[in-house]
Amino acid sequence: MPKKSQRPPLKLTDQEREILEPLALSKTAPHRDVQRAKIILAYHAGQGFTNIARQVGTTRRIVYKCVDKFLSMGLEVALKDLPRPGARPVITPADKAWVVHLACSKPKDLGYAAELWTRKSLAEHVRSHAVTAGHTALQQAAKATIQRILDEQELQPHRLQYYLERRDPEFETKMREVLLVYEQVSLAPAEGVKTDAGQPVFTVSVDEKPGVQALGNTAPDLPPVAGEHASWFRDHEYVRMGTASILAGLDLQDGHVFARVEHRHRSREFIGLLGDLDDYYPAGAQIRIILDNHSAHISKETRQYLASKPNRFRYVHTPTHGSWLNLVETLFGKMARTFLRAIRVESWNELKQRILLGVKEINVAPVIHRWKKFEALKIEKSAV
Repeated sequence: MPKKSQRPPLKLTDQEREILEPLALSKTAPHRDVQRAKIILAYHAGQGFTNIARQVGTTRRIVYKCVDKFLSMGLEVALKDLPRPGARPVITPADKAWVVHLACSKPKDLGYAAELWTRKSLAEHVRSHAVTAGHTALQQAAKATIQRILDEQELQPHRLQYYLERRDPEFETKMREVLLVYEQVSLAPAEGVKTDAGQPVFTVSVDEKPGVQALGNTAPDLPPVAGEHASWFRDHEYVRMGTASILAGLDLQDGHVFARVEHRHRSREFIGLLGDLDDYYPAGAQIRIILDNHSAHISKETRQYLASKPNRFRYVHTPTHGSWLNLVETLFGKMARTFLRAIRVESWNELKQRILLGVKEINVAPVIHRWKKFEALKIEKSAV
C-alpha cells in the first residue's frame, strides 16, 4: 500500500479552477505551465505523487516542488519559477582594462617571439598570468571571453595596417608649390605659359619606374581556341633576364612623353633625359621640371650639367614621400595597364624596344594629364 502523504489536502476556489482547467487542456500555452496545472488538479483530486508523476510524464521531485509551492505561496507562484539570485559580475572593469592593456602591448615586449598577438595566444597569456596580476576572475577565461572584451573597445590586435610618417617639415609648402604649377598650366592660354619677361615655359613631370622585369617564356603561349578555352594560356615557369628602369618625362601642356630605358638609374642616365628635353624644346625657353629628391637629380654631376645650361631648367620638388603629387605617375599606371601588362620578351633589348615602341604609340595620340583637385589651394586662399 502506498505511503500516505503528510502534506495537507489542496483546496481550490472556483476562480482558481477557472484558471487551471483551461490551462491544463491548452495546446498553445507553455508546456511548463500546462504541466504544473495538471499536477495541481490531480493532487486536488486526491491522486498520489507517483501516479501524478506517471500521468503527467515527469518526476516526483517536480510534483513535490509544484505542490509545495502552491500550499505555501498560492497558485500564482506555483505556476511560475521562483526568482533566482543573479550571479554577480565576475569580470570587473579593472579586469577588462588589464586585458585591453595587454592587447595594446606587443608580445615581444613580454618575452615572446611573436610581433603581434593572435586571439589564442592573448587568451593563453591572460589565463597564465591572471592570478599573479591580481585578476583571478580571468584565470579560466576562454578565447571567446577575451574576444568579447576586445570587441567592446573595437580592438583587433591581431591585425596590422600601415601608415606613412610625414618626415618632410616643408610638406605643405612644397605641395602648394606643385599644385600652383598644375593650376597655372590648367589655366594657361593657348600660347602656353610665359615668365614675366615673356620667356616661354614648358612644364614636364619627371620620374622613374624601376624594376621592370625582363621575363621570358620557357614554353610558347597558347592562343584562345573557340569552343575550348576563351583566353591565352601561359606556362607558369619563366626566365629572368634582368630588370630595366624607365626614366620618363610627361609634358603637361600637350601630353608628349619622353622616355629612356636603362639598366640603372644614375646621374648619367638622368642627365641623358635632361639632354632629350633640351634638344626637344626651343632654345631660349625655360623647362620647368616637377620631380622628387632622388640623389641622381641633385648629384654633383647633375648640378654641373645644369650649370652648363644657365636659366634653361627650373626644378619644382615634390615633398618627401609625396610622389603621388607627380602627374607622371599616372603615365606609369597607363603603361602598366597597356603595353607592360603580361609582357614576355626574348631578351633585355627586346624589352627596351617594346617599351620605346609603346611610348611612340602614346605619342601618336598624346593625352593631356590634368590635376583636378585644388581644394588645398582654395582653403588657403579663403583663409587669407
